[in-house]
Amino acid sequence: MHILSKTLIGLVALIHSYILVFEMFLWQSRGPKVFSSFPPDLFEPTTAMAANQGLYNGFLAAGLVWALVFIKDVTWKRNVALFFLSCVAVAGLYGAMTVSQSILFVQTVPAVLAILSLMILKRGKT
Repeated sequence: MHILSKTLIGLVALIHSYILVFEMFLWQSRGPKVFSSFPPDLFEPTTAMAANQGLYNGFLAAGLVWALVFIKDVTWKRNVALFFLSCVAVAGLYGAMTVSQSILFVQTVPAVLAILSLMILKRGKT
């Protein structure tokens, strides 16, 4: 796997690790600052929902780390990374359509760039 692909996959994993922390642990403290259009009185009652979303983002990050670090077979590494990056891209598209267009740039664009790097830069070892 090419260094550019590894870097982009690592970046997407870091983004989703941050989203996990944000949604699971910082929802009530940082949430109102980040999502200023969301009614402030709804942060407390939606804490469990946000934590659930954070957990799903954590699974996406874990899948990317699994592909990046623990899978040694080059073909499987690439395929698993493509699967999780595709999940991130689709989730980002849905979030951009239903929540905020900024999600497109935070989630979908980095995932698509990583997918393109894997598709274009097929050659290379782990």
